[in-house]
Amino acid sequence: MNLLLFFGVFAQIGLFAVGGGLATLPFLFALADKSGGWLTREMVGDMLAVAQSMPGAIGVNTVAYTGFRYMGIPGSLCAMLGLICPSIIIIIVIARILTAFRENTIVKAVFSGLRPAAAGLLAAAGFGAVKLSLYRGAALHWYELLRWRECILFAVLFLAVYKFKKNPVFYIAAAGIAGAVLGL
Repeated sequence: MNLLLFFGVFAQIGLFAVGGGLATLPFLFALADKSGGWLTREMVGDMLAVAQSMPGAIGVNTVAYTGFRYMGIPGSLCAMLGLICPSIIIIIVIARILTAFRENTIVKAVFSGLRPAAAGLLAAAGFGAVKLSLYRGAALHWYELLRWRECILFAVLFLAVYKFKKNPVFYIAAAGIAGAVLGL
C-alpha cells in the first residue's frame, strides 16, 4: 500500500465519520474486516486503548497510530491528513452555506437528521468497543462467552465514572493498574 492510497483510505473515513473521533471506529472495524490482514479488529481495539490514553482527538490519535505502525512517520502524517482534510473542507463549505441559509427549514431538517445519525455512529462505536473488550467469542460453554474479569472492571469503572466524576486520567490510570494487577 502506498502513501497516496493510505491517504485515500483515511480520507474516505474522514468524509463519512460524522460525530467525532469515536465515529471513526465503525469504519476502522469495517476496514479491518476487508484489509487482508494488515489491520485486524484486535489491532483497532489496541489502537483505541492507546489513543484514549493520550491527549488529543481520539480519531486522529487512532489513525496516526495506524499510519505510524504500517508506514512510519510519513504514514502517520498521510493518515491524519486524510482523516481531517474532508472535515476542514466540509466545515468551510457548511459555514458559508449556514450564514446564508441559517433559518431555512430544509437546512434545519438536515441538521435534525444528522444529530441522530451521529448518535447512532457513536453508539455503534461504543458497542463495538464493548464487544471487543468484554466478549470472548466462540466458546464451549455459555459462561465462557464473556471475559469476566474485564466485565467486572468495566462495571466498576462505569459506576465510578458515573458516581464520582473524577478526571478521566484517574480512571485510565486505575484501569491500567488493575489490568496489570489482574493480568488482563
